[in-house]
Amino acid sequence: MEEIIITHKFSIFNNTEELPEEIQKLFKKAIAAQKNAYAPYSKFRVGVAIALDNGEIILGTNQENAAYPSGLCAERVALYQAASNFPQAKIQSIVITASSEKVNTASPITPCGSCRQSIAEYEAKQESPIAIYFMGEIGKIYKSESLKNLLPLIFNKKLL
Repeated sequence: MEEIIITHKFSIFNNTEELPEEIQKLFKKAIAAQKNAYAPYSKFRVGVAIALDNGEIILGTNQENAAYPSGLCAERVALYQAASNFPQAKIQSIVITASSEKVNTASPITPCGSCRQSIAEYEAKQESPIAIYFMGEIGKIYKSESLKNLLPLIFNKKLL
């Protein structure tokens, strides 16, 4: 038997004021985008802002549906919009925020498994890492330099 150890590295910020100015702006946009989330069932609103290397900012919100699981997460809404409208642009960073009408989200909210796989696809496509920042409604902000910290054993096209 062989054993491997996989380590994860995250930067942790106490508040948005500690972040670079361009990331602070993305957080403001992502938080504002939460208002457009369609979350009548979960009451859990997610807002995403993606910065592209061409200067464009793409927003996404979660979109629920009574016929679960027909809805779509905010991360994939924004990713697919970015890829559709700017197919040659590289994703520099993704900012994820979330709030709930039921409880205070004090822990950083990470992308779900499907969103992690989607981000992994774009990281592989552009052959460069994507910085991912995530937070709850309140509390600390986490930064990952790459999706590989969130999904270390990535399934990708090389395996097909």
